[in-house]
Amino acid sequence: MADKLTTYTDGNWDKEVLGSDTPVLVDFWAEWCVPCKTLVPMIEAVAEQFGARLKVGKLNVEENAHVPYRYNITTLPTLMIFKRGQVSEQRVGLLSKENLIKLVEPHLG
Repeated sequence: MADKLTTYTDGNWDKEVLGSDTPVLVDFWAEWCVPCKTLVPMIEAVAEQFGARLKVGKLNVEENAHVPYRYNITTLPTLMIFKRGQVSEQRVGLLSKENLIKLVEPHLG
């Protein structure tokens, strides 16, 4: 996983995601999920493009069961955007880089 992506876990979720003053894009993924792996370069590009305006990270659903259960994550990849501790957007499935940018832009201040 690239350094530009934060690793979210059950343990750091409340502080890093729900407590963030910056919008957060979270990619829920698993090692066996081929579309999840395809999405990584696009997630990294968005992290680089938006820099400090957006926190971007990934949560491995196999290693962290509590958070996916809390948000009823049943299909991968699932992308969620959080603002001020609340879900403001959710998409399931593989997105192009262009569609990922269109998903994120309205949530930036």
